[in-house]
Amino acid sequence: MAFIAKILLLGSGELGREFVISAKRLGAEVIACDSYAGAPAMQVADGFEIFSMLDGEALKAAIAKHSPDYVVPEIEAIRTEVLAELEAAGQKIVPSARAAVMTMNRDRIREVAATELGLRTSRYRYAESLAEAEAALAHTGVPCVVKPVMSSSGKGQSTVHQAKDIVAAWDYAVANMRGDRARVIVEEFIAFDYEITLLTIRHKDGVSFCPPIGHRQERGDYQESWQPTPMSAQALADAEAMATKVVDNLGGHGLFGVEFFVRGEEVIFSELSPRPHDTGMVTLISQNFSEFDLHARAILGLPIPPVKLLAPAASAVILAERESADFRFEGLADALATPGGEVDVRLFGKPTTRPYRRMGVALAQADSADAARALAAKAAAAIRIVG
Repeated sequence: MAFIAKILLLGSGELGREFVISAKRLGAEVIACDSYAGAPAMQVADGFEIFSMLDGEALKAAIAKHSPDYVVPEIEAIRTEVLAELEAAGQKIVPSARAAVMTMNRDRIREVAATELGLRTSRYRYAESLAEAEAALAHTGVPCVVKPVMSSSGKGQSTVHQAKDIVAAWDYAVANMRGDRARVIVEEFIAFDYEITLLTIRHKDGVSFCPPIGHRQERGDYQESWQPTPMSAQALADAEAMATKVVDNLGGHGLFGVEFFVRGEEVIFSELSPRPHDTGMVTLISQNFSEFDLHARAILGLPIPPVKLLAPAASAVILAERESADFRFEGLADALATPGGEVDVRLFGKPTTRPYRRMGVALAQADSADAARALAAKAAAAIRIVG
């Protein structure tokens, strides 16, 4: 079979799974890589490789074996210096090796935003020891947020309300960091009105945006998202201008998840991921093209059509409660029959559960974002993980 391109996907979680489906619909061949067998994206890919993305030699070997047209990172914890080396030798890294290097660690992308581009960010300091974390606390004041410079989906993040809590926050951040770098960021707690993800597509014809996505977190991890989220025209224009500055600085083509805090009319840059974003799973039901479709089109150099909101929509996560390798889902029919609007469910196919592990997502359309949120939450609650 003739493929239009070969993609080596680094990381094969639920976001990678949906990306593989979108890329294959456009005629691409995808080889999915992860550190364990049976990862979600491997189940729908053309082939797979099992190795740690932090093993530089294994990473080089996989790229040499498959000679992909594109190397597409889905996770942060990758030996990014290898990607930079390979890009310099002619390998196409998505969106760019610079983007992978800058966003693998929160300190680097924060420096780009605050220092190079002059964007409004929170006050912050970095720490590589408890003593440095305590000194950073004196700069930011309390409350403040402590999180690893490298993690995913909010792992290791906590809010410090009293100075004595910095010890527990430091320990929690280090215990939940990814990679081999014991470094945290201590940043000012922003008393924001709401936070958004602005999905930003950098492509051959310029920069495009999806309607802003609101979201709610617990334990630093996304629990629900909804689209659209109300913003003033000025706040949205400011967010789009800031996102454009950052993605143009990072370069390459693909979809970026750019996060902002919004307080009144003030827009404050928070973080960026150079790939589809977990809060953007709502686009599987809310838009004419999902974030995964848009990422695939941008990577492959295909036109990006106008993004249209089909209806107010929401997503709600389905979480495991305990650790198990022998489990089943119950209540799917009840979830899909939830009255009040259109409901869909995505089960990710993860082979094991653990407390708070995201195993699926409920999606809903309704007459308003609030109604969609309630509908998605009810559908997610109907699904039980037994075993």
